[in-house]
Amino acid sequence: MLGDKGYLSAEVQQDLFETAHIKLEVPYRLNQKNWRNPSWAYRRFRKRIETVFSQLNDQFMMVRNYAKQTGGLFTRTAAKIAAMTVLQYINFCNHCKIGLVKDALF
Repeated sequence: MLGDKGYLSAEVQQDLFETAHIKLEVPYRLNQKNWRNPSWAYRRFRKRIETVFSQLNDQFMMVRNYAKQTGGLFTRTAAKIAAMTVLQYINFCNHCKIGLVKDALF
């Protein structure tokens, strides 16, 4: 699983592995001793994740959510993620780039 630089601590990674059997892959900071240039596959995957989060925030207004209860929050979040998935699938079926969700219905 990919993690943000906030999970860089070895103790946090060890705790995640012991409690939930999750091996966390976290990029090193440039000033660390063990720093190495990430592979192209890692950079590509990371860019894809950042793009999807940005689209969910900008186009589907994921941050602005006026749910009053936890169930409503989960329902609205699931609906927005499902809408994103449907638009990506429409692009896939039409042989378009799946990241262009704004133009999926045109």
